[in-house]
Amino acid sequence: MSSSANLEYKDIPKRYIDPLAPKEKGEGARVNGKDWKIKKDAFRVKTLGVAKGKKLKDREAKRLQEEQFKARLKELKEEKESVRQERIAESKRRREIKEEKERYEKMAQKMHAKKVERMRKKEKRNKLLKER
Repeated sequence: MSSSANLEYKDIPKRYIDPLAPKEKGEGARVNGKDWKIKKDAFRVKTLGVAKGKKLKDREAKRLQEEQFKARLKELKEEKESVRQERIAESKRRREIKEEKERYEKMAQKMHAKKVERMRKKEKRNKLLKER
């Protein structure tokens, strides 16, 4: 956008509208030889209304807000993951109990009931000793 973009048509100088309009005295011929083209201003970012650099306070406030958001998000993810891990651990524990029960039932079919009970107690003692 040129500086003439926000002017009304009648206020815009003729050199921007009419290619045949007389040139200014110090302007001279165009370097590329295209004198029939309409003159255009250089593109300026200021005319687009782009703000200058943000203030330090604003940047710090935004950074702090982003950090708080990320921390909260991380906290929620960790909470969700811990609930998931608890569910997995509970299902594993139940599965182990079920497998152990099935194993003892199979052993009871082959052996005497008292011997199975003695083996169960012995395995419990060994398990407790291993966990120390």
